[in-house]
Order: sequence, then structure tokens, then C-alpha cells
Amino acid sequence: MSPARPRTGTVMPPAATGTWGDDPYARAVRSGRGPLFLSRGDGWLLPLEVERWCARADAVDLEVLRRCEGGVLDVGCGPGRLVVELAARGVPALGVDVSAAAVARTVALGGRAVRRSVFAPLPDEGRWGTALLVDGNLGIGGDPAALLSRLRELLAPGGLLIAETVPADIDERVLVRVTDAAGRSSAPSRGHGSARRHCCGTPARWAGVPSISGRPAGAASSRCAAAAPASAAAGAAAPSRRRARR
Repeated sequence: MSPARPRTGTVMPPAATGTWGDDPYARAVRSGRGPLFLSRGDGWLLPLEVERWCARADAVDLEVLRRCEGGVLDVGCGPGRLVVELAARGVPALGVDVSAAAVARTVALGGRAVRRSVFAPLPDEGRWGTALLVDGNLGIGGDPAALLSRLRELLAPGGLLIAETVPADIDERVLVRVTDAAGRSSAPSRGHGSARRHCCGTPARWAGVPSISGRPAGAASSRCAAAAPASAAAGAAAPSRRRARR
């Protein structure tokens, strides 16, 4: 098992027109191993858990999947371990990722995935029972509020969002690159480091449900409040975060 993930930021793919993983990331996904890092201009590095992403779903992953309801949309699915596990269980699931290598690996292992931005048109919009934002994907696009608003469009009324967070209070936007041990880097991408519950104060209204623990970054679950108008959440109170018993 790879080391526990750092608590210093959120790992995210780029905006809709980005080329996430065309070089070092794609090579790592194809080989199933790192080392690989997220880097920024001041020398900050975040080790990426390529081996865990490319392995089978672990105990914490399985607990997350146990809580899924209906069809599952895995946003930023990466190499597809969650989509593949769901497919093996006969659960309808779709992975979404901008990396061709990640999508190819997911499909080769028996999962269903599309190479696309979450902000582009997707199959079965408004009908998904659960959306997943794991492995730091709350930062996709560099704007958590816009991402959560988009997920509300994708989920069915009352649908469930499970988003991985860290216990620290982080809110930063930076340009990052994916870098390998040889110093080869991808094109820069927009990143948003976030550990706050961005479920509130956004156009999407969410109600908190119990969290999942097991790794330094726990999975916070929220449910889409289908009856809420688009502007209803502007002054919503933050939902409480509770630990779920394993």
C-alpha cells in the first residue's frame, strides 16, 4: 500500500481544454507506478499515489462504494479502480476523465469511461444516483463552487455526492504541473487546494450526511436538495461533519 496521502493540497485535473496527463501522468498510468508529483513554481511538491490509484479498490474505497446509491458517476476517475469494482458488482457506473491513458486503462479492466470534462455534456445527465469526487478531485477546474453546481445538474433529485476532503482548512488556487522523477513535466494546469465544505454558499444546495474515515483524507457525503431553487443556498448554514462508524 502506498504511503498515506499528504494533507497539503488537492490534486486536480485541468480545466475543460487541458491536456492532463499527456506526458508523465500517461506514462505512470500505463505502467501502474510512479514516482509522480504535483509541482508548482516555488518548489512545492505533492507525491501522487499512482500505485494506489492503479491497484484494486482498498478497504476505504469499498466502504465508499457500499454507500453509493443507484448509478454512479466517478468524476476524475483516473485509472478506474472504483468504476471497475462497481462494474464487477453489476452496479451501473461511468468514469469521466480528461486523460486518454486513464480512460483506456479503465475500459481495458472492464469499466465504462469517457474521455471528457465534467463540464462537457455527459450521458444520463440528471439521472445519476451518486457522484464521486475522490482522490482530491474536489479541485477539478479550480472552482469548487462551479463544480458542485455542475454535479447538481448531473445528479437525480435527492442524489448523493461523496467527496473526499482533508481535515485542514485550505483554500488556495495555484498553477501546477505533473512531474516525474526525471524532471519531465506536463503543461501547467489550474489547481484549487481545498478542504472546506464548499457544499454551502454555492448555487447547489446540499445536506450533510455521515462522513467516512480510514485515511488521512476522509470522505464527506452530502445529498442534493432537489427542491431548492438555484439561488436558495446563498445563506445556507454549513452542515455538520460526523464520523461514520466502520
